Amino acid sequence: MGCFTFIKVMMILFNLAIFLGGATLLGVGIWVTVDGQSFLDIFGALSSSVLQFMNVSYFLIVIGSILLVIGFLGCCGAQKESKCLLMMFFTVVLIIFIAEIAAAVVALVYTGLAETLLTALVTPILREKYGADTTVSQIWNTTMTEVHCCGLNNYTDFTGSPFYEKDKTYPGPCCKNVEPCDDALAAKSQVPGCFDQILEEIKTNAGVVGGVAAGIAALEIAAMAVSMYLYCKLDEK
Repeated sequence: MGCFTFIKVMMILFNLAIFLGGATLLGVGIWVTVDGQSFLDIFGALSSSVLQFMNVSYFLIVIGSILLVIGFLGCCGAQKESKCLLMMFFTVVLIIFIAEIAAAVVALVYTGLAETLLTALVTPILREKYGADTTVSQIWNTTMTEVHCCGLNNYTDFTGSPFYEKDKTYPGPCCKNVEPCDDALAAKSQVPGCFDQILEEIKTNAGVVGGVAAGIAALEIAAMAVSMYLYCKLDEK
């Protein structure tokens, strides 16, 4: 088996695995969207928290679709020795790679701007809908309980919300679940906002996050290099 054939076979197998993984994620995402109750019945209460916190069905559909396209282009491009499909595969992976780098740069450089934008977008939603909209309330209750935080910035994000106006109290997590959670107790508890708490969790696990990101980047670079190698070799055949 020559070098070209070996790399071609590895390219096919690697992208076949990506294709199958993408199809699985897409299928699960569609299943959760169409029949979420069956998913909850099978996987239990933990799945309910995850679904509320991440809106995971749409996340799985998007990621699954992307992996499906990448796997299809890479696998078919290598198997059929199609320069067009290989170039499309290279382009898609390159776009994703650039988008990831851009997102990382924005996250590092514009953290303060992100907080300002999120505050402008999220705080009005909390003050208008928390306590009145069941979905919004459940998502934030799960987030605050799991992350041990209160609001986006602090407990004052809930001031004026339907929940607060009812009894002049804040959600339990804002007072470490001590009731009644009034203004004085919420201020004394000093529970951090979810934005700062999530940033702190990321910093705490920076090594793991960096390792995973580096691994994904290495795979993407390797995939682009292999696809370009096959593309160039086809010119010589």
